[in-house]
Amino acid sequence: MTFDLGCAILAAMQWTDDGLILGLRRHGETSVVLELFTRAHGRHLGLVRGGRSRRLQATLQPGNSVSVTWRARLDDHLGAFAVEPLAGRAGRLMARADALHGVGHLGQLLRLLPERDSHEALYEIAEIVAENLDDPAVAPALIVKLEVAMLAELGFGLDLSACAATGDTEDLIYVSPKSGRAVSRAAGGPYADKLFALPPFLLGSGPNASPTPQDLAAGFAITGHFLNARVWEPRGIKPPDSRAAYLALLGRAAA
Repeated sequence: MTFDLGCAILAAMQWTDDGLILGLRRHGETSVVLELFTRAHGRHLGLVRGGRSRRLQATLQPGNSVSVTWRARLDDHLGAFAVEPLAGRAGRLMARADALHGVGHLGQLLRLLPERDSHEALYEIAEIVAENLDDPAVAPALIVKLEVAMLAELGFGLDLSACAATGDTEDLIYVSPKSGRAVSRAAGGPYADKLFALPPFLLGSGPNASPTPQDLAAGFAITGHFLNARVWEPRGIKPPDSRAAYLALLGRAAA
């Protein structure tokens, strides 16, 4: 029994996981504190000794993915990461202003989650977003979908499955700014000026072509409204500058 308990304590003090780098800060002369969003252990911090060395600098960049082993004397300690590179995408992301702002916004979104809470489905989405941030044909729609997923993870998910007024599942073209539920064309027509337009790509419907600039603007308007009303304002947080900068570049590209 004593041996089994000892093994459990050791297991709590060491684990290996994959993680997406959100940020880092200097610690002492040679080390950094690394912030990751991991597959099974959520958003997690750890010390990387020698993290400012030339060997590790290219790896420890926001947007890269790494494999880490975390060790600590006690489970609630900061602990230390041993890091191995998995996907070194930061270099190409830094080459585009929109991708660079996208990396910043991705980090700000994921920091809304409590530390050390597992969100495996959201991790998979975040990895897909990070991998495609430098592709302007797909990145904006992926970011909107990430924001939708983030609202759901925080307990404020949108319900786009059926009309809030009639229960119909067809011809859903609006979203209520109060309830976050879909509204059909027939039910929402008289109140169209008070409702958000629901772009087809959020329903998984419509043509296979990329969403139009108008669709993307509608998607960001929906997620921005609910993030502000249900997350940022209640927490006393301003919407991140990185999101505004990304949307400004997206608007200029569309124009």
